[in-house]
Amino acid sequence: MSILGHLLSRFIRNGRLTVLHHDGGKESFGSGENGPDVTVKLHDARVQRDLFFNPELAAAEAYMDGRLTIEGGKVLDLLMLFSVNRTGLGSHPVQQALRKVWRALKRRHQSNKVGQAAANVSSHYDHPRAFYELWLDETMSYSCAYFSRPDMPLKDAQVAKMRHIAAKLGIEPGMTVAEIGSGWGGLATYLAAVCGAKVTAINVSPDQLAASKDRVNKAGVADRVTFFEKDYRELTGTFDRVVSVGMMEHVGVNHFDDYFSTVKRLCGSDGYAMIHAIGRMSPPGTTAPFIRKYIFPGGYVPALSEVFASTERCGLWVDDCEVLRLHYYWTIKAWRENFEGVRGEVVAMQGERFARMWEFYLAAVELGFLHGSNMVYQLLLSEKRDAVPVTRDFITAREAELKGREDVLPWAS
Repeated sequence: MSILGHLLSRFIRNGRLTVLHHDGGKESFGSGENGPDVTVKLHDARVQRDLFFNPELAAAEAYMDGRLTIEGGKVLDLLMLFSVNRTGLGSHPVQQALRKVWRALKRRHQSNKVGQAAANVSSHYDHPRAFYELWLDETMSYSCAYFSRPDMPLKDAQVAKMRHIAAKLGIEPGMTVAEIGSGWGGLATYLAAVCGAKVTAINVSPDQLAASKDRVNKAGVADRVTFFEKDYRELTGTFDRVVSVGMMEHVGVNHFDDYFSTVKRLCGSDGYAMIHAIGRMSPPGTTAPFIRKYIFPGGYVPALSEVFASTERCGLWVDDCEVLRLHYYWTIKAWRENFEGVRGEVVAMQGERFARMWEFYLAAVELGFLHGSNMVYQLLLSEKRDAVPVTRDFITAREAELKGREDVLPWAS
């Protein structure tokens, strides 16, 4: 049995993995039941060694480089096989040692000082806008949508997410809102056009800021939305509301208190904030090596115990917490399917290696929300205990009201 075979035989129980080695050898692992049947080909001897010592990173890199190919299937099939056998992989002694090293380096990996944070964000979001336009929906929302049913069209689910957030914020016309991490400007456009808010939005991605300014101009609300290229720690003033979507994942474990202290300062004594971010239902962990190296350097998905420990230290009331469990799975599944439909255009724009990296990323995170511990949480935070209504009825009532105003949005059908 090969060195890789010793690892694979320990943890593959569901489904079947057949490995075709570069020298003509062949090995098969698993029962063939309760999982996919996948065949991979390893094109050189080093792939086998790399996979043994760091399978999560090595599989991605070998696939990106064409040194590991999937015969008669997709990368989703391979990752699904690993996903349904994920418990056994972590119990292998080599993998346990590797995870111990990752935990020891956790704070170093997530050091996001002001300049480094901008560089980390740029590495992911400053790909050409046209690339993201190929597979995101018309709202250009790159965060978890809000589905009332699994087959809900992606655009409708993204608008429902904006509506849900706006309802939780309870915005009245003329209120001031600070948005920390504004993406491509979809939520800022919604809050200004539908709710009548005056929005100050910050981002550290120049490409996203340029796209956002175009969006609010086309929506006719440029007089109500101001964008700044700033780190969240550099924003000053106080606002009636603060909102942050998909931002805390980029903060890093060393800076949770910086983040929540900033939110508290921006809200003042009477305002409140809505935080929407990816979390984990499991204890604190580390960022997967492929995601850390290629997709979100400096990123980390916190356990709720880490989040609440920081809000406690910062003296914030957690007025409401909602956990979205399958919503991001449905979101990313839609993105992956969209991506597969335009893969040829992605290759022409970004190259084959990039396309393989991105399809590996989308498949991996999709399965993380289906079989892993990942979820999305939404918090309402305030300094005063009664800044937020004391029952949740106001959210549903406000959503119905907002839905009737959405025909002013540029992406309204």
